[in-house]
Amino acid sequence: MSKIILITGASRGFGKLWATALLKRGDKVAATARNIDDLNDLVAEFGTAVLPVQLNVNDRSAVFEAVEKVNNHFGRIDVLINNAGFGLFGAIEETTEEQARAQMETNFFGLLWVTQAILPVMRAQGNGHIIQVSSFLGLVSLPILGIYNASKYAVNGLTETLAAEVKGFGIKVSLIEPNGFSTDWSGASAFQTEPNEAYAPVRDAFFKGATPDSWGNPETTTPAVLKLIDSENPPLHFLLGKVAYPVLKEVYAARLAEFEDWKDVAVAAHGH
Repeated sequence: MSKIILITGASRGFGKLWATALLKRGDKVAATARNIDDLNDLVAEFGTAVLPVQLNVNDRSAVFEAVEKVNNHFGRIDVLINNAGFGLFGAIEETTEEQARAQMETNFFGLLWVTQAILPVMRAQGNGHIIQVSSFLGLVSLPILGIYNASKYAVNGLTETLAAEVKGFGIKVSLIEPNGFSTDWSGASAFQTEPNEAYAPVRDAFFKGATPDSWGNPETTTPAVLKLIDSENPPLHFLLGKVAYPVLKEVYAARLAEFEDWKDVAVAAHGH
């Protein structure tokens, strides 16, 4: 049976790719975008199988209205892919209040509002799959992406808690955690801080470290994401790309070693 899938941020990047693949295999997709005209090509190709929805995920009331519209239109929502978000490049000291708040508003709060809106629908159904598009930078961090890192760490903390809270309702929860891919996340849709020359060495090292081979091909993520959606027992943490795992393995080994080095001091601090 075909699935009903709601995808936020479906106008470009991963959202557009995955929406297209799902429609091609016969699923029905509610696709959201800030500019609904960006979805015209999907409508032209797939007709009534796609429901375009104009949405700014930062607007909580609009999010709830959009989810209600999708549920009323299709009669159910089997899968949510919470994909809306953007990148902010710059050192923490360089970041303005407006930039920091905008990053968290979309990447964290927007995702939270969509999650809250979908939960009553899926609880009533007794099933569903919430897929949050996070990043491997919600597990480890990189310089020059501090506020982005923080937004994805927040998404991961929220989602791990969510998984425990909704398991009894028959709702599955997954985090997609890609390493870098050649979408416009780092291009047209990204924002940059005003550079402070004091951080030029850090910035230069960051960009020199990003070799062409470290960026994955977005098109080749589709089979993996379809497999995740179709899984009876999907993982909570789902890495995408060949860079994420070895980086995580190294960082987590170093983290555990540091905990071990300070274990006696930490235990003594407990007091009894």
